[in-house]
Formats: sequence, structure tokens, C-alpha cells
Amino acid sequence: EVSEMYGVEYLCLTELLDQGPSAYEFFLTLPPEARALLEEDDSVTSFARLQSKTAQMRSAGLLE
Repeated sequence: EVSEMYGVEYLCLTELLDQGPSAYEFFLTLPPEARALLEEDDSVTSFARLQSKTAQMRSAGLLE
């Protein structure tokens, strides 16, 4: 189920979080600052992109 959801594209982050329980659980583990940045980013439309953006924030020092 996770692999199927992994490649699915949604219209926006809100829809991704509504439709993807794994993405939602992952999102909830992030600090509030990271969630706020992701909510402003219109390109986060899949679980893969959510993870990728989070990794980018980590490497840029925005996340601990």
C-alpha cells in the first residue's frame, strides 16, 4: 500500500495529507516550522516530494 501511494500525485499538500495516512503521519513528526514551510510550497503534491523537500530542509540546516 505504501509503495502504491508513494508515486501518486495530488493537487496539493492538503489533499495528500487527507488521502495518504502515511504522508499524514510523516508530516506530524515534523517540527511546526517545517510544516509551515511545506504548507506554503505548492510543489508538495506527493509523498515522495514531501520526503524530498524535508530532506532538502534538513541538509540546508532548517531542520534538526
